[in-house]
Amino acid sequence: MPDIQSNDDAYANGAYIEGATDYPDRWEEMAHDWRMHENTAGRARLNLAYGDAPRQQFDLFLPESRPDGTLIFIHGGYWRAFDNKSWSHLAKGAQARGWAVAMPSYTLCPEASIAGITQEICKALHHIAGMTKGPIALAGHSAGGHLVARMLCHDVALAPDVAERLVKVTPISPLSDLRPLVDIAMNDDFAMDADSAWAESPLRETAPRKTPVTCWVGGDERPAFLDQARWLADAWGCELVIDPDLHHFNVIDALADETSTLTKAVLGL
Repeated sequence: MPDIQSNDDAYANGAYIEGATDYPDRWEEMAHDWRMHENTAGRARLNLAYGDAPRQQFDLFLPESRPDGTLIFIHGGYWRAFDNKSWSHLAKGAQARGWAVAMPSYTLCPEASIAGITQEICKALHHIAGMTKGPIALAGHSAGGHLVARMLCHDVALAPDVAERLVKVTPISPLSDLRPLVDIAMNDDFAMDADSAWAESPLRETAPRKTPVTCWVGGDERPAFLDQARWLADAWGCELVIDPDLHHFNVIDALADETSTLTKAVLGL
């Protein structure tokens, strides 16, 4: 068993999840199958560019009729792993409820800094807003939870017309205070010190943009992730949902189900 006293262990998820190594292949297979299904049906717009960098691309999944709004889902992976292609199947729930779903990738650490990734997501949000109409909801998992929360911080330069369209933000298992990550091995890729970590922490924002927020976290997640979600909910005075019996890898599964409480929450229903 890992050393529970170390910060590295506190933020290690796979070591505490049975069958953890099987999840990435499973995600990839389900995502590929849904992406191909929707592409064949004419409801997928794949590999759309929001910038010039190789990973500044997104996929857009459309409902069967005119969209009621657009959900933008930001993937996790500690800002240093995965891309949008592993999560296509999670668009199912929102699509079935009549929403379009955009899933962007972003440049990973160490090629990009976390601050740089925040700016990429801001750029993606503006681009997607420019090609869609109606309300916009943001949801992100883990590092993606950090990134969607950052969109509500006033040092992120959202255009007023884009900010006004935000109807719901749902950080799922978010990282809200990055200072504990300064002392973990992954910081070799993040290259943060205490000041830069705090500058990129949503917890630093004392008066976030006035968009409804729900912090969502699995009840069986590592204590550090439960703490991170509670810290943000307490600081921002927003709703906190602790989803019982779920861990860091399966807490997002319900996004594929149109009837789930999570799907309804991310759409503000």
